[in-house]
Amino acid sequence: MGDENDANYVYDQLQVYLCPSWALSLGYMGVAAGACLSNWGSAWGTWKSGVSLLNTGIQHPGSVMKNVIPIVMAGVIGIYGLIVAVILAGNIPPPTVGTGENIYSVYTGMAHLCAGLCCGLSGLAAGGCIGIIGDYGVRSVGYRSSNISVIFSTDKSSGFDGGDDDGAASGDENKLFVGMLIMLIFSEALALYGLIVALIVSQHAYSCGGE
Repeated sequence: MGDENDANYVYDQLQVYLCPSWALSLGYMGVAAGACLSNWGSAWGTWKSGVSLLNTGIQHPGSVMKNVIPIVMAGVIGIYGLIVAVILAGNIPPPTVGTGENIYSVYTGMAHLCAGLCCGLSGLAAGGCIGIIGDYGVRSVGYRSSNISVIFSTDKSSGFDGGDDDGAASGDENKLFVGMLIMLIFSEALALYGLIVALIVSQHAYSCGGE
């Protein structure tokens, strides 16, 4: 009888050690990190690219719709953080009804915190990268488009055939746009890598309830 009581006491102490009440804060910090840092990166990228897009659109309105791609890609980063935050929040159980016992372990809390930081920090880095690339890329494409129209109008007034110059300049503009698009894709991939790791790590769990 005494040995059984000692075993129960050790088990209860082990459960308290593995599942303290503050373990829930680790999980919710992971939720906050995944959502807030990803949204921070998304807002950063949207801000940098959006300002350049509006500035360039004054001189060359025709390039606005094509150069809106950096803003769209920056907005997707916020969706990554939303997905991870919703998954983590759904995997944080409340204390048991009646006894108030916490079944959320430190192991699970650290896994969820790691998942939130992986997604959030990756999204923040990707958002900044997209914003800077989009800033300079949109300006370059827009300014190149503006120079095309000026050169073409000058050649036309001088009596030269501006069709070849326009075609060559359009090719240069397209090359700039393709280069910017490739850099944006690889920048977006950084956030995707963090999302994949976060989804995998979020599945690591240990419950003190024995489930």
